[in-house]
Amino acid sequence: MLVLFTGLTIFVGEALDLEVESVALLGVATGAIVALVPDQTVSRRLAAFALGFVAAYVGYLVRAAVTPDTSAGRAVAAAFIVLLCVGVFAISVGRLPLWAALLGGASLAGAYEFTYTQAATRVLDTSVSTASALLLCIAVGFVVAAATGPSPRDPAAADPAPPSASDTDTPLNEMMETSK
Repeated sequence: MLVLFTGLTIFVGEALDLEVESVALLGVATGAIVALVPDQTVSRRLAAFALGFVAAYVGYLVRAAVTPDTSAGRAVAAAFIVLLCVGVFAISVGRLPLWAALLGGASLAGAYEFTYTQAATRVLDTSVSTASALLLCIAVGFVVAAATGPSPRDPAAADPAPPSASDTDTPLNEMMETSK
């Protein structure tokens, strides 16, 4: 279903002039990741992702307003975005997954960096169009993966029994016998 909807997102986006072609794969895949990773609850994953996305957006605004367009300026802006994502994790006391916040920040950075470097002075115009196109694709990927992906394992289900000492020794013993 992800294959089908990735292609459909591009075709429909082009037909409706939504300008999603350059971010469709990144967005659909990112949305699917947020939906499929069985860590925390769906609402916590989405909240962390959204806050990371906002952190990157703020980072680009700060970058345009404060930092020079040099390697040092890009490094400071990137570190600021990661700091904001870690702050989201720290403030939530681990309730919001760090990986989802980082994924949110990285997805916007991955989609917007080229556009930003081409016209840094137009950050307010170009960031809105890129962010909205990306969010549309993320939503498609999330909904499709959540609706058609594998159901999460039942947390009440018992974990398999830990291997016994004889189970862990058997492969080693077999390797030793084979090497003789």
